[in-house]
Amino acid sequence: MEDQNILDLYFQRSEQAIVETDRKYGGYCYSVAYNILSNREDSEESVSDAYLQAWNTIPPSCPNIFRAFLAKLTRHISIDRWRKLSAQKRGGGEMILALDELDACAETGNPETTLQSKELVRLLNRFLQGLPEVERNVFLCRYWYLDSIQTISQFTGFTESKVTSMLHRTRGKLRKMLSQEGY
Repeated sequence: MEDQNILDLYFQRSEQAIVETDRKYGGYCYSVAYNILSNREDSEESVSDAYLQAWNTIPPSCPNIFRAFLAKLTRHISIDRWRKLSAQKRGGGEMILALDELDACAETGNPETTLQSKELVRLLNRFLQGLPEVERNVFLCRYWYLDSIQTISQFTGFTESKVTSMLHRTRGKLRKMLSQEGY
């Protein structure tokens, strides 16, 4: 089913909207959640919560890119759940590795606080737009979707060494750009 048809179901307040959302994007949302939580049950709960939040948000809003909208909801819910679980000494996985890698670029000591800055978001968007498409996709897979190096390697067809090297160089470019901008 096309995204617009699914969105129409949300606007009609039809419960079929959730069924169709899960059918089309369930696996995708689950992988976003699992990359953060590394736990099947917690990931499934995050996806369910994301569907509920989508139900409560649509209408009145109507996302332009439904897939990205769902990924954002799932990601935020999963990160919140990860924080709660981390406080209880659970969790970890790719989330810790990815945040540690990015933390070295901004050198703030707290990437969560820094990433909330509107100026930094503007700079990151400008940085990403300036990257070649392949490099940008690898960077986003790692730091937005929190994919493992192995998963990115399988997805792109690059060796794990090449992916690691590409990410290292891209973080270096990001670090240089942020340094020039005063971060």
